[in-house]
Amino acid sequence: MTESITKNTSINTTKPRRGRPPKIARESQDTRAELIRSGLEQLTENGFASSGIDQILKKVGVPKGSFYYYFSSKEVFGQAVIENYATYFAYKLDKHLLDDSYPPLDRIGQFVESAKTGMVRYEFKRGCLVGNLGQEVDLLPDSFRQQLIDIFLDWQHRLAICLNAAKAQGELAATANCELLAEQFWVGWEGAVSRAKLVQSTQPLQNYLEFFIAGLPR
Repeated sequence: MTESITKNTSINTTKPRRGRPPKIARESQDTRAELIRSGLEQLTENGFASSGIDQILKKVGVPKGSFYYYFSSKEVFGQAVIENYATYFAYKLDKHLLDDSYPPLDRIGQFVESAKTGMVRYEFKRGCLVGNLGQEVDLLPDSFRQQLIDIFLDWQHRLAICLNAAKAQGELAATANCELLAEQFWVGWEGAVSRAKLVQSTQPLQNYLEFFIAGLPR
């Protein structure tokens, strides 16, 4: 920030402040994060069309008039929630699929076990946010479609890396199309998650895992 300009045109500048950001900025960032977390719960359980902003704001304790201070629209808010979920899920995938302390195909089983634990923890009320939104895509803002497609492609890529590792180690046939197998996994996985929510049991996830692994080319 310029303080003054002297007659000889020299410019004096103040040094940037060090230390913690102003309290009001920290509070704003924290509130925004809380709104995203609350939105994630609502959208995962109820979908986008059925999730009202009022419910989300009430849980966080933010006045309705303040929502647009943090997000310019419900669409922008939804995009932020989806991005947050995608980041979390990508970390979860990498945690299991890149864990070289297990053989590649066993890593897929580790991911499924983690998913089963999560569904039980939330009493089968939450499924896959991206899968849920994909089912109501015609009711969503147009911008969501490509965002969801890109996330699925990212998940496929991460799984394909694991499957290619399995092929390199002789667990899969050398002719295996790992990219196509990864796509097939996620198409079936979303159905298994939906069935698990419906019957309130993790058995559909286990059944799907066994079906997928048994059908891999050896």
